[in-house]
Amino acid sequence: MLPAIVAVAPLPNYRLSLKFANGESKTFDMQAYLDYAVYRPLLDKQLFAHVYIEGGTVAWSDAIDMAPETLYLESR
Repeated sequence: MLPAIVAVAPLPNYRLSLKFANGESKTFDMQAYLDYAVYRPLLDKQLFAHVYIEGGTVAWSDAIDMAPETLYLESR
């Protein structure tokens, strides 16, 4: 089981600063995902900045969230 996200903060250039329940801190780059229709609204920097934690992962609205597995495994 992957650790839950306990803190998130938006960074410049569509990146996220993530802190996980196991104490790890990582950075996730969203740029490659912005070509997908579901994530395209996040090109609006104001919307992107309103990221929050819901259910152990990150979300921006009821319609936009990211799989926690992706966030953990693809973050650096």
